[in-house]
Amino acid sequence: MKSLEELMKIREQMKDKVAIRNGSGDIRVVVGMATCGISAGARPVLNTFVEEVTNAGLADKVTVTQTGCIGICQYEPVVEIFEDGKEKVTYVKMDADKAKRIVKEHLEGGKPVEEYTIGNTNL
Repeated sequence: MKSLEELMKIREQMKDKVAIRNGSGDIRVVVGMATCGISAGARPVLNTFVEEVTNAGLADKVTVTQTGCIGICQYEPVVEIFEDGKEKVTYVKMDADKAKRIVKEHLEGGKPVEEYTIGNTNL
């Protein structure tokens, strides 16, 4: 960075991404970002959710946040999705490609991706 103007430009570019992480949408995507989650690859998962939700135009409906330890370290990275009036969905052993699919099928399409959930026996 060489100037205040350049810093302001970066701030404007990042404003939507920060807002999506702190918004008040009907759907909350919560990524476990404790030490175990981060070491298992949660940071790219969080970033992918933020980017894909923004790209899909879901920022007014979906909030992407992070939390500490969810308590199931052996399944990290873990993502929980909370929707008003519905049971929580817990996705495990996540990666960026799985996050993209979840945005498309679950957040856009309304149908959880069962094969990535904690209840799936094929993990």
